[in-house]
Amino acid sequence: MLESIFAQRHGRWVVPLLLMACMTTACHRSAGMAEKPKTSRPPKDLAAWNIFKQGDSGKLIHETLPGVVPYELNSSLFSDYTSKYRFVKLPEGSKAKYDEATVFDFPVDTVIAKTFTYPHDRRDLSKGERIMETRILHRKETGWEAFSYQWNAEQTSATLALAGAVVPVSWIHDDGSTKTNDYIIPDANKCISCHEEEKKILPIGPKARHLNRDYPYADGKENQLVHWTKMGILDGAPSSPDQAPRNAVWDDASTGTLDERARAYLEINCAHCHHRGGPARNAGLDFRIAMEETEKLGIWKSPVAVGRGGGGRKYSIVPGKPEDSILYFRLNTTDPGIMMPEVARRMIHSEGVSLIKEWIESLRDPHQGERASEPLPTGAGGE
Repeated sequence: MLESIFAQRHGRWVVPLLLMACMTTACHRSAGMAEKPKTSRPPKDLAAWNIFKQGDSGKLIHETLPGVVPYELNSSLFSDYTSKYRFVKLPEGSKAKYDEATVFDFPVDTVIAKTFTYPHDRRDLSKGERIMETRILHRKETGWEAFSYQWNAEQTSATLALAGAVVPVSWIHDDGSTKTNDYIIPDANKCISCHEEEKKILPIGPKARHLNRDYPYADGKENQLVHWTKMGILDGAPSSPDQAPRNAVWDDASTGTLDERARAYLEINCAHCHHRGGPARNAGLDFRIAMEETEKLGIWKSPVAVGRGGGGRKYSIVPGKPEDSILYFRLNTTDPGIMMPEVARRMIHSEGVSLIKEWIESLRDPHQGERASEPLPTGAGGE
């Protein structure tokens, strides 16, 4: 049954997409969370969203229905080593409006879905995966609504999980060791806290800089912005992908310099909360890729509130010294009162932490310790 998950690279599209990892913190609460919107009664079963096919006896099959479009992001949020499958379904005959800087404007009744899975053995994906949950974003006249669906142990259906859940899971990791985790399915409020912008719920991933990449469609590899335009579901995109912004892939050195990859990692993992319109805006940090003010990126920036989260350190980022940097300290722990991101993970992302460590080490300090608001110093030599 689960082998169909791996057929998605060859045209049989498996499991869904978006509602990226969610976060709530004291910092977020002090900034003011988005008001919980009045929602319509969501379907109890994932099947009702008409994303996947159904087999005998209503068994949900991991093959998408016509009109459901798969996509990937250049860099993806870390969620405790899960694999993610993203999909979007627009109402027939409608189009999303392209925007160079922010999330596309999707028509009413658009459904965005993201499924989280754990490969049984990360070294050999042909051994199958365990499907944990599918998150749904649904565009209504009044705005976006967010829901999570938990898959059953038999992997034949998924039901609404408004209160969230904690699911024990184990797998064989890249190094051959057995890893275990208590996977968290977020409740509705936690999803809202991650997707808040100016006190509204918005998608995170469907932006030009995240989508500007090739995807292995059933009929061949093609740039996603080009493909969406050809399909008639995207309006206003430039004629060439080279004219659209593109984030680096954080773990692929061929896609950008060390600085570009580290900034892409921070944006997708941190900027949904840490930007001027986000739930953690009172922290004074802004990790969006377009930010050039060094202090807002954390360089020589003192924290707004000093507590355990600072670990005795004075600045968010000290150029050349990751061990003295609050950012590195908070990424490199699982202490619930310290770690960042605070929700969406219970494990340390060793590879991502190593990237940020290398990036901080590479940062020059032209002002010798003075806090400055100038273009971000580039990494020493880049890559």
